Amino acid sequence: YGKMLSSGICTSTVQLPGKVALVTGANTGIGKETAKELAQRGARVYLACRDVQKGELVAREIQTVTGNEQVLVRKLDLSDTKSIRAFAEGFLTEEKHLHILINNAGVMMCPYSKTADGFEMHIGVNHLGHFLLTHLLLEKLKESAPSRIVNVSSLAHHLGRIHFHNLQGEKFYNASLAYCHSKLANILFTKELARRLKGSGVTAYSVHPGTVQSELVRHSSFMRCMWWLFSFCIKTPQQGAQTSLYCALTEGLEILNGKHFSDCHVAWVSAQARNETIARRLWDVSCDLLGLPMD
Repeated sequence: YGKMLSSGICTSTVQLPGKVALVTGANTGIGKETAKELAQRGARVYLACRDVQKGELVAREIQTVTGNEQVLVRKLDLSDTKSIRAFAEGFLTEEKHLHILINNAGVMMCPYSKTADGFEMHIGVNHLGHFLLTHLLLEKLKESAPSRIVNVSSLAHHLGRIHFHNLQGEKFYNASLAYCHSKLANILFTKELARRLKGSGVTAYSVHPGTVQSELVRHSSFMRCMWWLFSFCIKTPQQGAQTSLYCALTEGLEILNGKHFSDCHVAWVSAQARNETIARRLWDVSCDLLGLPMD
């Protein structure tokens, strides 16, 4: 049974010398394993982390294991748009290209709290933070085409709904559901982004990494219990990184632009995740909240 759940290995042999990759939340779990594999293949890899000290330790570890010195750490706090803009400004100044953007960072089931900009934490970090980051890096991705964007979502999106009248959880709030809503937003964002990027040489994919032993459960003792009970069929971070890597590296995947993947295959998504009207409305609302031009 455990084996069944951990199927899906990225078999691509693509090497990445001269390519530039950026992974958010790369100092732990799946993000760390994803960054390590990209470095192993010769890319220059940026670890975009909130905790720079922890990031530096991970960067040194990756450098040692892969022999690739080009692993760089930059400060990025996705719960603060000032930090996102400062990060993007610095990155665009120092880096000529960006070929792979992996929006991997996330918060899960934290008690009700708000970001620096007053967004509910899950939608603020998991969706709006990555929405803004991607927007700011999009020209660089286009200039570097062919390039790819991978958004880490979750099977949990099936329980998610976009409540436009309660996007910030002010009317009602449940930590588990708030996480699910934000993961649905990741898929809707990917779909609409892919539609808008047609013909640009930039493609976007969303992924479900599989249930992974991850620090994401740090806020929930119930989840830690469940994790322990189901640990026999839970993926390691290395297994969890496979689908992100598959979407970042597999040749000829461009025809599946905008699709959702699990275990290195196209995966089924919920009805709301397929709804183009909701995807477009979420795009417009997100632009509005972040003060970005609609088009």
